[in-house]
Amino acid sequence: MRSAVVHPTLGTRAGAIVERPPVLRVAPGRTAPVHAPTAIEVEHLDFAYGAKQALFDINLALPARQVTAFIGPSGCGKTTLLRCFNRMNDLVDVARLTRGQIRIHGADINAAEVDPILLRKRVGMVFQKSNPFPKSIYENVAYGLRIQGQRRRAVLDAAVEQALRSAALWDEVKDRLGDSGLALSGGQQQRLCIARALAVEPQVLLMDEPCAALDPIATAKIEELIGELKRRYTIVIVTHSMQQAQRCSDQTCFFYMGHLVESGATRQIFTQPTDPQTAAYINGHFG
Repeated sequence: MRSAVVHPTLGTRAGAIVERPPVLRVAPGRTAPVHAPTAIEVEHLDFAYGAKQALFDINLALPARQVTAFIGPSGCGKTTLLRCFNRMNDLVDVARLTRGQIRIHGADINAAEVDPILLRKRVGMVFQKSNPFPKSIYENVAYGLRIQGQRRRAVLDAAVEQALRSAALWDEVKDRLGDSGLALSGGQQQRLCIARALAVEPQVLLMDEPCAALDPIATAKIEELIGELKRRYTIVIVTHSMQQAQRCSDQTCFFYMGHLVESGATRQIFTQPTDPQTAAYINGHFG
């Protein structure tokens, strides 16, 4: 029998769970190493918005400290699944998980004991449209730490600098940390949001089209950053750019009309897909 659903890195109202040895369930066509540790497991997941089913029987294992890209045409369920990982869909009245389970490091994130607010501190998210707070650059990054109760200025200063450096933004804003985050350019605002997510040291980082509004130079910085961050974090990225998926990800999952069609090592998906629908999509026949 499963122990109480509590985990020190997820956060619950009740305490902390003992992490179980990770188990990797490999989907058909998948080429991930058999013994690779698993960060996120999805089993027989169905999800709906009211009477409209959005996801159908999703089974997936995402490796820890790797980058997994979700690809597929608009409306295929990529972002819906991404938002399931930190329960952002809970904020939508008609959204409901109708069947299945999601586990992060063995903990069922939809169990009654799990506090969604604490979960979201450990499973950070960067949205497609940048959403800086109407605060200074410094306070945008320090916001999550202050909510957690951190008041020591030296700790906040160090965390803010580190997060901004990690987001490739420090050199551009270090002399104007008191300026409003809303005064930054669109690309800078997105990197500020990434810095804000990183400041609280999440275990998993979700990115929903993080480079959609960025210029090529800023996009290159973010992609380089993603490569560095996977040494510490498990990253899941939704992207419509096939080139970005190939450059950034270790694993790729192709979705179509709410179904997971194929998943596996990125090189395999783009060079030797096993499903004709995958091949047709990556070759630009639809999308």
